[in-house]
Amino acid sequence: MLDVLEVVTAVVVGLMVGVEFSVAFVINPILNALPEDSGQLGHAHGGRMLGAVMPVWYVGSLALVAVRAAAGWNRDGAGLVVTAGALLVLAVVMSLLLLVPINNRNKAWTPENRPEDWKEQLNRWDRWHYVRVAVIITAFTLLVTALT
Repeated sequence: MLDVLEVVTAVVVGLMVGVEFSVAFVINPILNALPEDSGQLGHAHGGRMLGAVMPVWYVGSLALVAVRAAAGWNRDGAGLVVTAGALLVLAVVMSLLLLVPINNRNKAWTPENRPEDWKEQLNRWDRWHYVRVAVIITAFTLLVTALT
């Protein structure tokens, strides 16, 4: 049963990391290259769509890692699993304090109501997102290392 939990945990966390990596290094560069300010509308739509899904995915990933840490406490790699879980907690805290507030503003912006500093706010979101991606890649790497 622990083997099934490990596979499910690795897949769920790995897919989450892949989505966030794709946002940082594929989707956002495409949106940022669109002419004029049309990329902001894409960012707003992505914020609404992923803003509904990612909180569940982050909390679900963290829960799976916590269950695996508890269930495999006496197995090799337990410390790595706990560290991976701590990094996922850091990513959730970063999200709530740094990224979600910007995303919540951005997803409601239209060409008529967005602030003058909207580009700076999106750039700030991108910078924090790169840090968050590094944190969750590290968490995933530790998790997979512990499970092998």
